[in-house]
Amino acid sequence: MAYYQRMTSAAPLIDAHDRAVRYVRLSVTDRCDLRCTYCMPRDQKFAPRHDLLSLEELDRLASLFVAHGVDRIRITGGEPLVRSDTLPLMRRLSRHLETGLSELLLTTNGTRLARHADDLAALGMRRVNVSLDSLDPNRFAAITRLGQLDTVLEGIAAAKAAGLRIKINMVVDGAHNADEVVDMVQWAHGEGHDIVLIEKMPMASGAADAEYLSLATVKERLAERWTLQPTERRTAGPSRYYRVKETGGDIGFIAPMSGNFCASCNRIRITANGRLYPCLGHDLYFDFRHLMRSGGDDTALAALIGKALRQKPAEHDFVAAISEQRPAVSRAMAVTGG
Repeated sequence: MAYYQRMTSAAPLIDAHDRAVRYVRLSVTDRCDLRCTYCMPRDQKFAPRHDLLSLEELDRLASLFVAHGVDRIRITGGEPLVRSDTLPLMRRLSRHLETGLSELLLTTNGTRLARHADDLAALGMRRVNVSLDSLDPNRFAAITRLGQLDTVLEGIAAAKAAGLRIKINMVVDGAHNADEVVDMVQWAHGEGHDIVLIEKMPMASGAADAEYLSLATVKERLAERWTLQPTERRTAGPSRYYRVKETGGDIGFIAPMSGNFCASCNRIRITANGRLYPCLGHDLYFDFRHLMRSGGDDTALAALIGKALRQKPAEHDFVAAISEQRPAVSRAMAVTGG
């Protein structure tokens, strides 16, 4: 009872390991117009549409988290902009920017960003993350299986013109794009964008020829070329940022294996079909869709949030999975939300 009383105050949600949870990654769809090798199998089977949370259900759940101290919500997918009511959802959620939400964020592959950038800026969004793993058109097409680089670059340019700050997310794969890291950093900083380098994680969607590369190694290579200055910058996510003295731009490193960040984990993930995953690196989940559709009120939903936080694992299982050459979880990255 004491745990529930603490949770229902304006104070942040606290998990079983005394970590404050202030950040929710909310997936609105498992569908995508790309098939990135590290994120989604080529023949991915999507959830039936009636299994996905409705606009009203997404709003209800997100609003409940805001009422309990969550101050950042990131909309993810799949590709969130393939869902026709994603912008209406974000307009609804933007009301919380007046009442406790400090940021409403979006992660996108950029393919539909050009047509939506102005609307995103108008609803109060300040920045957007764009997944981009290569500046070579042929390599980009191979990684994404369906993508055209020019379309994504046009989307990034439109977002910049709309006044949105842009962060480039690059998943570094030793077999496919590690040789492009320097070029990607130079391009991003030249355009005025931050870039975040991400270690490939052992999800079920990983390509058979993918090669794990430690970001510690990548950082050492970058430090041979540039002066990397540690910063005090902190965002809602797990990135550790360095300022590149020569370019003036920032590089973030998300290194779940070589730089484990579990001790400071501040987030949970909710899938498009209403499953709350306390940890990206475990298959444990809690079904909010069933509870909502069976008549559960907000008190019942809050109780389930409390149960999920009590069972949030202390850390992921990625390191063991990498060493044993197996997926850490049985689901594709796109199912959880990127």
